[in-house]
Amino acid sequence: MIASLYGTVDVIGHDALVLDVGGVGYRVFAGPSTLASARLGEALKLHTHHLVREDLQALYGFRTAEEVALFTLLLSVTGVGPKVALAILSSRPVADLQLAVMQGDEAVLTSVSGVGKRLAARIVLELREKVAAAGMAAAAAVPGRGSSAGAGETEVVAALQALGYSQSEAREAARGSVADAGSDASLEERVKSALRRLSRE
Repeated sequence: MIASLYGTVDVIGHDALVLDVGGVGYRVFAGPSTLASARLGEALKLHTHHLVREDLQALYGFRTAEEVALFTLLLSVTGVGPKVALAILSSRPVADLQLAVMQGDEAVLTSVSGVGKRLAARIVLELREKVAAAGMAAAAAVPGRGSSAGAGETEVVAALQALGYSQSEAREAARGSVADAGSDASLEERVKSALRRLSRE
């Protein structure tokens, strides 16, 4: 399984690029923002999802770990293929999409070409618990959990890291999320508050 690639950009197409890694050219499908940031002849690192099916093998590339994590989750939904998943990811920041799923905001999804009301409802239904559970399970495993602000912040950091964010991004967003959501807020509400902060960046 190919998890990431680092090489030189050889070709940039309308829906994919070719990355030369040690003399081997890998064709990697990517969204518009990833393709726009690539420069011919320059080095590029991509987090990848290696799709393997009976009739297909393909690589999909992303600039961040949180993008590839959400792409993988989207592919687990019945009726969502790679093309639709890429379109969803290209529509807005990952934090906005994660927040929309957790809040059941189908309008965010139906604004994407190729996503109708029925598919949007299915995405929310199938992913709401998965997105929340990924973060909650990680937070539950944090040692020394308690009611203090420090412990609450640590739980939020763990939850955001489970959703694919780097430790620095998670810490920055978690720092104010506990204050924003209130001391009595549940972990899920604090994570939502942190995702709102990330979506504003």
